[in-house]
Amino acid sequence: MAEDSELWDIIRNGPHVPMKKLEETGPLVPKGRREYSNTNRKAVEKNYRAKKILMCGIGPDEYNRVSAFDTAKEIWEALQTAHEGTTQVKQSKIDMLTTEYELFRMKDDESIQDMHTRFTSIINELHSLGDVIPRNKLVRKILNVLPRSWESKVNAITEAKDLQT
Repeated sequence: MAEDSELWDIIRNGPHVPMKKLEETGPLVPKGRREYSNTNRKAVEKNYRAKKILMCGIGPDEYNRVSAFDTAKEIWEALQTAHEGTTQVKQSKIDMLTTEYELFRMKDDESIQDMHTRFTSIINELHSLGDVIPRNKLVRKILNVLPRSWESKVNAITEAKDLQT
């Protein structure tokens, strides 16, 4: 979208295909390249710009997976399936990460920073799969998983701050 907001529409919805009527009441068919107006050319070029942006953002393995596709939409869908999986796989990942979130505890030999990094990793993965946990719940979860030695600090934070905000 930083390049051109219409490019994201092309990636999500597919490219613009200039059409013409064969006869007055006939069916619509794609125009030949020679029949394109300047407006048609600019619209068609957007698919190629979107493809270029996607291709420049991937590594050699992904490039080999998607290089044969003609549209930015096909490339996007292939990358999405490869990285997120099908809807069923995506839901399984969400379920697994949700369980990991619910069972999350600070380890005995773990620093606060390491615990927070582990926690953030779980939350970010859930977020990338579309499952967003409200910030106030995240704060409560962190406070609840701290060891007993942190109890006085947890109480002070809970009493001094509105955890809803």
